[in-house]
Amino acid sequence: MSEIIRNRSELLFCYDVTDANPNGDPLDENKPRIDEETNVNFVTDVRLKRTIRDYLFEHKGFNGKNGKDIFVRSKFLKDDDKESGLQDGKLRAKDFEENNDEILDACIDIRLFGGVLPLIGDSITYTGPTQFKIGRSLHKVEIKHIQGTGAFASKPGAKQNTFREEYILPYSFIAFHGIINQNAAKHTKMTDEDLNLLLEGMWHGTKNLISRSKFGQQPRLLIKINYNKPNFFIGDLDKKIKLIDFDNELKIRSIKDFSVDLSELLAAIEENIKHIESVEYFADNGLKIDIPNEWKKLNL
Repeated sequence: MSEIIRNRSELLFCYDVTDANPNGDPLDENKPRIDEETNVNFVTDVRLKRTIRDYLFEHKGFNGKNGKDIFVRSKFLKDDDKESGLQDGKLRAKDFEENNDEILDACIDIRLFGGVLPLIGDSITYTGPTQFKIGRSLHKVEIKHIQGTGAFASKPGAKQNTFREEYILPYSFIAFHGIINQNAAKHTKMTDEDLNLLLEGMWHGTKNLISRSKFGQQPRLLIKINYNKPNFFIGDLDKKIKLIDFDNELKIRSIKDFSVDLSELLAAIEENIKHIESVEYFADNGLKIDIPNEWKKLNL
């Protein structure tokens, strides 16, 4: 059986989106989220965690069978009966007879991300070992407004079809910074195997976002720094890389239009090398980037 993780590690995950909406704001016409001061696109950590949860549910067997499950997922009051309505958190906990240990043993998302378990009379809060900052594009972006006609009329007998409209980004290269906290892992029972599934979910879950609004997303770079000093981490990895060799950042449309500069990150690694056990990575073959020879390639 896989052991509970013992060492801290730090993650940098970059992916891009082309002609799609990586994370719509429901309070603003579902437009892509933009920092109005900088014109930088941002994506919530909740969106990334959902990508991982969905991948583990759909592709890795965490679907409520064989003792493997996802706790935070939509589940109907009656199995496969949409008319019955959705469970709330307390009813979801009753699926596990409100047994805290059973939830931790079965539900990988609680082991990874923590959560509030609403049990009878009280609730238990677990701080997640895996924490992500909000992801941000490494360049300015612009929103495009698209209009089109729908497939049906607005009402029977109408003379024309309905109109639809949506907001997309022609391109956005997004970076997420994350930390794996070995101290919190002791409480949620997060294992080395869970960590490997997390990395797989980040990479392949992003590739499997094939809904109409999300199709067009590709993972491009994943870096994992493994530490040998307890409670140490470099921090702000997403601010230590940058895009270079482009003419106009608003006109970037693919990874062919820029290179990735790791110089600041490499300097930070070198400065703290005595605290680092190893650095691992996985990169898209088309990404223009110089990876140090001593880095180990992740098995994804």
